[in-house]
Amino acid sequence: MNLARPLHTTAVPALLTVTALVALTACGTSEADSAAGGSKATVTVRIPDPGNSGPLALGKKDGSLDKALSKAGAKVQWTGSAGPFAPAAQAMNADQLDIATGSITSGITSLAQRPGFKFFTAVDPDAAGEGILVRNGSDIGSVADLVGKKVAVNQGGTGEYLLLKALAKAGIPADKVTRVYLRPDQTAAVFNAGKVDAWAVWATYAVAEIGSGKAHFVADGAAIGSDNYSLNAVRTEFAEQHPKVVQALYQYLHEASAKEKQNPAAYLNVFTDVGPTAVTGKAEEVQTGFTAQGGTVDPIGPEDIARFEDVAEFYADQKVTKDRVDVAAHLLDVGKLT
Repeated sequence: MNLARPLHTTAVPALLTVTALVALTACGTSEADSAAGGSKATVTVRIPDPGNSGPLALGKKDGSLDKALSKAGAKVQWTGSAGPFAPAAQAMNADQLDIATGSITSGITSLAQRPGFKFFTAVDPDAAGEGILVRNGSDIGSVADLVGKKVAVNQGGTGEYLLLKALAKAGIPADKVTRVYLRPDQTAAVFNAGKVDAWAVWATYAVAEIGSGKAHFVADGAAIGSDNYSLNAVRTEFAEQHPKVVQALYQYLHEASAKEKQNPAAYLNVFTDVGPTAVTGKAEEVQTGFTAQGGTVDPIGPEDIARFEDVAEFYADQKVTKDRVDVAAHLLDVGKLT
């Protein structure tokens, strides 16, 4: 099995609908013998619907994901839709979801609760696609200019991390900048109306703003020194019961993310090139540029763990979490799953 370096897509995961949560069954949690012939039943893997872009979207459209998982006796059940990691973590804890994607930052705040999941892949931090966004023409020309300003962030997640990390690197006390806590999907209107001065954000939402020609990063992930990895999580019990399925999913994601990095445009607008989910015009150029510079889905290595622990310590120091979260206790070595 080829184990190389971590899904670089703009999708960040799993806000489940009430209907999906109610309708889900335990069919993905056992491999009981079927009534006829004694053969093992197909394992169902519950994954948030990937939307219109990325390796999972293409795998859904062309059937390649189910084909890859069938070799491990599994198939996908798409549930809900891609969204914030926090509700996805809750869904995994409640045995309503098996796989989700999120950042190490939102992962740490979810691990601070009562986690029923573990991380099994990592994608290197997005040096180009995340950062502190300001409107063109703004008087904010550097991180230092954020003093006395209002910055939109998602609480406990990537946005808050990026802002706090940028301020710390610049030697600016966090209380010199007003954090405005907003859901990412509600922030664009507030940002564009000038009700906040800046927005700490990642590619999922930054692409449209930069692509519109009306905004730019005053500091991107590289300038900030971000350790904000993207991770894939699996429900702990599912991983214990079906390690070969998790391994097969990793292998698919690793290979597909490498192909996406080489040909980003092939993984955009998978189902439609019109409407609100389509990425077109300048935004398409921005997105393909970010993806080409991004990472691939890889196993979690020692160097990654060290950086995860730095984020956990930073979050504790900044009082985002009450205590330092032990991230290492919630990681899987996908190469050792049997």
